[in-house]
Amino acid sequence: MSPILHTIVTTVGGILAGLALAGALLWRQHKALFAARHDATHDELTGLPNRRLLLTRLRAALNHHGCFGLVLLDLDRFKTVNDTFGHDTGNLLLAQVGRLLEGLDAPIEIAARLSGDEFALLVRGDRDDVAAAAHAAWSSIGGAPLRLDNDGTTIDVGTSVGFTLLRLGMSPRQVLAEADQAMYQAKRLGLGVWGYSPLTEPSAYGRSRDRHHH
Repeated sequence: MSPILHTIVTTVGGILAGLALAGALLWRQHKALFAARHDATHDELTGLPNRRLLLTRLRAALNHHGCFGLVLLDLDRFKTVNDTFGHDTGNLLLAQVGRLLEGLDAPIEIAARLSGDEFALLVRGDRDDVAAAAHAAWSSIGGAPLRLDNDGTTIDVGTSVGFTLLRLGMSPRQVLAEADQAMYQAKRLGLGVWGYSPLTEPSAYGRSRDRHHH
């Protein structure tokens, strides 16, 4: 090989090696950025979207001309589970609830964990669709004891669920406040699902009762 050709080959090889290294670095940076963005918008324990991402999607829904509703729920005896079995078991329970909510069918746009044992569903559809999603969430959690590990340990829990519809001119804070008020009514009255009515006091829309609610 002539000296000139050898120089060309060496130079090209160096360039290709440099490009390969730069590509690998860019790929690792891209993965790190994606992971950072995911961590900023998702709950570490359940893997569900967190409050930040829910609020982003809620704002987008409020600016959309379609019909949407928000469902809020929390577990009725979560503190008892923590006090009796410990926080590790409580975390397993939350993770299981997260999987159940994530597995619910459309028209649920997003299932999120807000904080503690409080979860939310953003639902696309009219009042019947939102009520159906609320009942589906209630049934999936309270319908049977939840299995927590491979040795067959189960915990019998219930949940209180409230929902409201998104309306023109509302803010995310108003939507959350209405759904929270409906959830409180469901819990206070021992009902499974309670729907907020903007024209009157909150009303039991499609009430549910079972052995968890007395």
